[in-house]
Amino acid sequence: MASISGICSSSPTLKPRLRPAAALTTASLLRKDSVSFPTARPRPGDRSLFAQSVAREIKAELAKADGDGALIKDEKKKVLEKDPRALWRRYVDWLYQHKELGLYLDVSRVGFTDEFVAEMEPRFQAAFKAMEELEKGAIANPDEGRMVGHYWLRDPKRAPKPVLTVQIENTLEALLKFSGDVVSGKIKPPASPEGRFTQVLSVGIGGSALGPQFVAEALAPDVPPLKIRFIDNTDPAGIDHQIAQLGEELASTLVIVISKSGGTPETRNGLLEVQKAFREAGLNFAKQGVAITQENSLLDNTARIEGWLARFPMFDWVGGRTSEMSAVGLLPAALQGIDIKEMLAGGKLMDEANRTTVVKNNPAALLALCWYWATDGLGSKDMVVLPYKDSLLLFSRYLQQLVMESIGKEFDLDGNRVNQGLTVYGNKGSTDQHAYIQQLRDGVHNFFVTFIEVLRDRPPGHDWELEPGVTCGDYLFGMLQGTRSALYSNDRESITVSVEEVTPRSVGALIALYERAVGIYASLVNINAYHQPGVEAGKKAAGEVLALQKRVLSVLNEASCKEPVEPLTLDEVADRCHAPEDVLPVFCFHPFFFFFSHLLTYSPNCFACFRLK
Repeated sequence: MASISGICSSSPTLKPRLRPAAALTTASLLRKDSVSFPTARPRPGDRSLFAQSVAREIKAELAKADGDGALIKDEKKKVLEKDPRALWRRYVDWLYQHKELGLYLDVSRVGFTDEFVAEMEPRFQAAFKAMEELEKGAIANPDEGRMVGHYWLRDPKRAPKPVLTVQIENTLEALLKFSGDVVSGKIKPPASPEGRFTQVLSVGIGGSALGPQFVAEALAPDVPPLKIRFIDNTDPAGIDHQIAQLGEELASTLVIVISKSGGTPETRNGLLEVQKAFREAGLNFAKQGVAITQENSLLDNTARIEGWLARFPMFDWVGGRTSEMSAVGLLPAALQGIDIKEMLAGGKLMDEANRTTVVKNNPAALLALCWYWATDGLGSKDMVVLPYKDSLLLFSRYLQQLVMESIGKEFDLDGNRVNQGLTVYGNKGSTDQHAYIQQLRDGVHNFFVTFIEVLRDRPPGHDWELEPGVTCGDYLFGMLQGTRSALYSNDRESITVSVEEVTPRSVGALIALYERAVGIYASLVNINAYHQPGVEAGKKAAGEVLALQKRVLSVLNEASCKEPVEPLTLDEVADRCHAPEDVLPVFCFHPFFFFFSHLLTYSPNCFACFRLK
């Protein structure tokens, strides 16, 4: 953590200065303690400091570990303190600042105590050791027998084998060359040899979509070299909408199909729909298709055999939700003119900061500490993510998958049923002011808040004052501070992450910060953060439903074509499908047939009748 050494007070003319969100209530505090912040010429749109909070002891419960590692309850908990002097001291003591990244983490409005931190120290040291071993190539995903190496993507030299380093570096070099050739027009769409590609259509779901969507929303320039659209579901209407929006530009659209396994049903369906649109438009899909998948997957083999424009690898040791800094996220970003090298640099710098074993100096560990305190290490409260910047709107959706798919597990690493989790949801500021802040302030206390603040509103020289000394961004800043203060006054805890600007470097740092926080927290609660058995169970169940649907259709078709038509009850349909216990699922198909009658084969005098007993 950067040293704490000096601070500038608010200007008497009320012109704010670029700095993290904390506010001073008395000038006298400045003479007792001080911290250092980046300085800039005072101007509207930059930010000032607000005071923070500490905690004092009252009777309550505190989760901690006994000798066997089981959670027990302490007799004391802390309630949030409102004394301004104590707040300031706590703010100074716990503020994390990374000056090179322009990133600040304020955890002073979370009421953890020094005793709690000391109590958690052995767990954190174990977590740090586990992360160290993970980065060295240990099998960190024991259920699937895999290494976990997304940290190597932004620092290839840390990969445990030279061959992995070469693969990472070669992939980055190849996608930079390919994206450069596409943007420059060297690689052209076949239907327009004199033109260039103008659109990107990304087909993928989950981690193959959420990261690229977040980065596109956050960083794409107002006029990108290629505009991007996403097909991230198997909803026919949604797919039709995206294709229709392309219109004649389908001929100049680069289609990126992303699937690690190459067999994800939703992605396959999107691909087939897009290929159909290309055929109907008389276009050769292969000359505009790019595959990002594991080597020798079904998708990879298809792309190779059909001669797609390009193929890029996904690695076995990178999970979907941590793949934004692989080809999955870097290629779409580069095609939009986003500086992906800066994204990687930001991630690398944050990774370096998160390798310290001093909790107070490790921003990811500080986040994990706050999560554990706020939720008793049991997921007892939700995390509400509120970015006060329109371009960061999708950050909460991105974190939703990263955190919930990683932390939400039924069993721990020892096989105990623990039903762990940390629910994440969010909106954006100050839209939240007119949405659900009412409940957060006055309703059920089942959450803590993470505010994401951007200190600079507009590029230097572009701000203007709505009224003397006040810009549009000052109102946004006021809403953030007001919301935080209103919540805190009613004992609602919050974390504030501040970045100076939304840039490729700061976005890369935010991604790396939360990836590491998830890994550390998972170690604290002893779970595998890198698999998703619940997702696989859902996929299996969906497959069984589709198989039953096919059997139902077969039974109905057979009954429809009899002379006379054979009426069937739901029980009889289920029995003939060899699923006598599945009457309810069979019934669920009933309205389906009315809306999708094309799935039934029938003649004018041959159709199945349904009647209920």
